[in-house]
Amino acid sequence: MDYKRKNYRGVALTIAGSDSSGGAGIQADLKTFEAFDVYGMSVITALTAQNTYSVSGIFPVSPDFVELQIEAIFNDIIPDAIKTGMLLNAPIIESVARAIKKYQVEKLVVDPVMVSKSGARLLEEDAIEALLNNLLPISFLITPNVFEAQIISKMEIKTHRDLIKAGTEILKKGPKWVLMKGGHIEGKDAIDILVSRDGAWEFRGKRISTQHDHGTGCTISAAITALLAMGKEVPETVSIAKKYIQEAIKEAPHLGKGHGPLRHKISLNLD
Repeated sequence: MDYKRKNYRGVALTIAGSDSSGGAGIQADLKTFEAFDVYGMSVITALTAQNTYSVSGIFPVSPDFVELQIEAIFNDIIPDAIKTGMLLNAPIIESVARAIKKYQVEKLVVDPVMVSKSGARLLEEDAIEALLNNLLPISFLITPNVFEAQIISKMEIKTHRDLIKAGTEILKKGPKWVLMKGGHIEGKDAIDILVSRDGAWEFRGKRISTQHDHGTGCTISAAITALLAMGKEVPETVSIAKKYIQEAIKEAPHLGKGHGPLRHKISLNLD
């Protein structure tokens, strides 16, 4: 029997930083994979000392060891889909891109993590070009928020129409799909727009006023990755992931003094 199908609906890998408070990074990704009944694996790119209100330290993993972790996984358990999160610097990005090309990964979800909610820089300034030149051309889907999308597209984004324009510009850099997260654009609804070369899809959700939103970007990209690992089509993965993230925010455990974590153990009927 295929090991992937005995007790899990797919296998996913996260390549990202560790969040010591457990709300974002690989911890959030693995919790999300499990919520979707997808077996999760991780490659750690950096250790962070952080909580819900600050990042007090970042310790990068060597690029060679990042690549060695990926090699160890592919020599044994092949993931159905992969996501990247915090990659921190250009050498790590280059090592990840090299491995992704080597193993001919098709379903690569890139969450272009740049700054934490507390304001800490999670991607070094000189690493932005490495992200654009090395990772975006081989990505399947990218999930930028408004701040990240403005940097990548070099466009100002103020309206939902701007989201489509910027998403179309980002497509030129290589990804097949761009999920433009519009949570930072004012309005009664939180509107995300999925852009491809075939058109755009709008996903609406009621805006939830809360400070318990730590790790939302990591979580929604992990949910999409899990659903891709299960074999779902892209628009369906975004629709389901959007519902999941809303429930995860609604059910947040109200922990911490700052931006508290979500509740990742959310069950959705996927059949």
